[in-house]
Amino acid sequence: MSFFNKLFSTKKKISDKATADKKSVVDEQIEKSISKEVISQKINVSVQKKKDSLNKGLKLSSESFFSKISKAIVGKSKVDVEVLDELEEILISSDVGVKTTLKIIDRIENRVAKDKYINADELDLILKEEIIAIINDSDKIINNFKINENKKPHVILVVGVNGAGKTTTVGKMANYYKSLGLKVVIGAADTFRAAAIDQLQVWADRVKVDLIKQEMGSDPASVAFDTIESAIKKNADIVLIDTAGRLHNKTNLMNELGKIKRVLQKKTFEAPQEVVLVIDGSTGQNAFEQAKQFTNVTEITSLVVTKLDGTAKGGVVLGISDQFQIPIKFIGIGEKIEDLQIFDKKEFVDSFFKKS
Repeated sequence: MSFFNKLFSTKKKISDKATADKKSVVDEQIEKSISKEVISQKINVSVQKKKDSLNKGLKLSSESFFSKISKAIVGKSKVDVEVLDELEEILISSDVGVKTTLKIIDRIENRVAKDKYINADELDLILKEEIIAIINDSDKIINNFKINENKKPHVILVVGVNGAGKTTTVGKMANYYKSLGLKVVIGAADTFRAAAIDQLQVWADRVKVDLIKQEMGSDPASVAFDTIESAIKKNADIVLIDTAGRLHNKTNLMNELGKIKRVLQKKTFEAPQEVVLVIDGSTGQNAFEQAKQFTNVTEITSLVVTKLDGTAKGGVVLGISDQFQIPIKFIGIGEKIEDLQIFDKKEFVDSFFKKS
């Protein structure tokens, strides 16, 4: 082969390689673009699915609320004293609570006085804005939840009356934290009910997390100690401890929770980082009483409001958040494992005001 033929052949190989490399880069860019699009689509589907579940879960509350609102403003051209009086009754009957209702009405009265004339059609929007404004804003802290790597495990003590859905909530919380890629350990410290221990075992098996338990009637503090010890050995991120839900004796309950906290602090001084109160939203005003009883006994860092899907009393969420100034961490809107949702006040109010 002549010199020029060799040179031509070499140039052709270099050109072919450059073309192949360019094609490879283009293909890689296309693959990345498609991958990003697929991920984006999956996220959008997930967000929409979550929103649909929230809308469905609050449907009874929303329909009841707007049925009353529609009757109050029918035939009215502006928001006057009569409309505000009827709105006050509607909010109270929707389990928002008297104090919170009066606060909302005062805010709306101030806006009516300031703007001079407010069309009745604008009432929905104004009411929505004022309700969002009164809900405890600490949900931002909860939504930005992060584990401190130097202070693991993050211990969450779960309290609440029997029947509020406490043990089921522990199982669903375990699923939520595991979905974030965190290692979870559950402690069955509600040793006064055999059903609670058995129920947690079912949830632990379902979610595929470790459960630490003892026999029924065992010392709850002993279970808590075993749980934190196991979690430290396993380098777990989250510890969820289910506790007994008895309110008939406040002193015993206070002593029991105090003992659990002291035992946990023997292993990690910061524990428990959270004390979460689970309350049954379907009980309406009784939910206020549950919150009041437990806040008198122990410090509560956040709330979980359950069973909102089977009731028209979703307004209780608004009142409890305002009156106790405790952030709502999760809401339960159905039986499915994913129906325990992180509480987002704007999304909640948006669904609460959704017209069918």
